[in-house]
Amino acid sequence: MDAGTVTLTLAMLIVIALVFDFMNGFHDAANSIATIVSTGVLKPYQAVMWAAFFNFIAIALFELKVAATVGKGIVEPGVVDNYVIFGALIGAIAWNVITWYYGIPSSSSHALIGGMVGAVIAKAGTGPLLGPGITKTSVFIVVAPVLGMLLAGLLTVAVSWICRRRTQRITDRWFRKLQLLSSALYSIGHGSNDAQKTMGIIWLLLISAGLTSSGHLPYWVVICCYIAMGLGTLFGGWRIVKTMGQRITKLKPVGGFAAETGGAISLFLAASFGIPVSTTHTITGAIIGVGSTRRVRAVRWGVAGNVVIAWVLTIPAAALIAAAAWWLGRRLF
Repeated sequence: MDAGTVTLTLAMLIVIALVFDFMNGFHDAANSIATIVSTGVLKPYQAVMWAAFFNFIAIALFELKVAATVGKGIVEPGVVDNYVIFGALIGAIAWNVITWYYGIPSSSSHALIGGMVGAVIAKAGTGPLLGPGITKTSVFIVVAPVLGMLLAGLLTVAVSWICRRRTQRITDRWFRKLQLLSSALYSIGHGSNDAQKTMGIIWLLLISAGLTSSGHLPYWVVICCYIAMGLGTLFGGWRIVKTMGQRITKLKPVGGFAAETGGAISLFLAASFGIPVSTTHTITGAIIGVGSTRRVRAVRWGVAGNVVIAWVLTIPAAALIAAAAWWLGRRLF
């Protein structure tokens, strides 16, 4: 290909990556706002503006460890080319659209990682896959929701004990205010983890094109990814809000505060160690933790079970779509 074609292809793939980042915010907006909307603390349009602002604030608070894991820790950078990136992004975007349409809270993060794995296997087999990074990510498919569940459950019990002498009305009034803080923290955690995954993909693309090194992520990539995800959050994903905030269990302000705070702590820990986790898995586990402290039957386990099935299917489904997209891309471009 001539230089003009190469530049155009590169620009097109960066745009597709930013579209995925936008959809990540759109698809996962429910994770940030479901609890605060379902408890009536903020109206939906207020909640998405609140979440989008704090998504962007994460840029000043966290190192780019998750971006480094996605960019250099899942597959060998040397095997990545334009077709692999195209396949990975199409696989992730397609799975996000499918799950958004049916209102299923799946993981954009794992869809992206599944897409990378599927496209690389289609090109070069399993050899270029990096076991430590994939293992770490896979383990946290279980660890993230369990940690969110435990933290949220413990917080719920602690708050219930602290407020045992207060009336329900006074407690709700206080925790409606505190939920503003907890939802802000969760949105920062969302921004710290999810926007960085797209940075990792664009970083890989730029490395493969010889435009940057594995030790330098251009700052314009960081800014563009945070803006794209913030805008996606601003537009929201209302189909999933209902599942997350109402169908799994009924939440009051105390429960919303505990779920958001437990989820935020989990995301902060993951971002600090550079582990790409699913914000969807984390907040779902936290909501289940809150519901189960009241009584086991307070959780609609059938709905929760359907969500878990979607989690299990995400990586292989996105990988299959990505492999097909890689094959198609090779023949079209």
